[in-house]
Amino acid sequence: MIRKQAEEHYIDRIADNMRTYGISPTVGRVMGIIYINRKPMTLNELSEATGMSKTRMSQVVREMVDLNIAEKIFEKGVRKDLYTVENDYYQTFISLFTSNWSKTISRNKIFEKKLTKELMALKETEPLSEETEQQINELLVEMKQWSDYYNWLTRVVDFFESGEIFKHVPK
Repeated sequence: MIRKQAEEHYIDRIADNMRTYGISPTVGRVMGIIYINRKPMTLNELSEATGMSKTRMSQVVREMVDLNIAEKIFEKGVRKDLYTVENDYYQTFISLFTSNWSKTISRNKIFEKKLTKELMALKETEPLSEETEQQINELLVEMKQWSDYYNWLTRVVDFFESGEIFKHVPK
């Protein structure tokens, strides 16, 4: 009984921690359940453990795989898909941190290129008042600063993903 309560507290804590990363607590619960079981689990097992439908469990596990905190594995003699989670807490943090930032960087770089292209086209095709041209130039400067920031963030992500972070902040 005490062990079951401790396991449930552990799972709840992981679920709560996921909120810190902007990840749903459901992902954290599933992660905690796989950790506690110390073995890869099928969607059926996870559905039973969480009380969620197999369809919902499939969505959650797919999200976890996309975040690089879970993976589908093969086990000889097992016909159903098995899923396991990263057991290294540091790597889990890096995966969550870099996954979210990588998506943000990608979206914003696309936006910056599109807006810069539109502003440049506007400057080249339209006769502009001095005030409008100044506003466009200010936006172009802002877009350059935006680009520089996201290039810096890309280096931060690379710093974590390469493991270089551990040379400066040891485990």
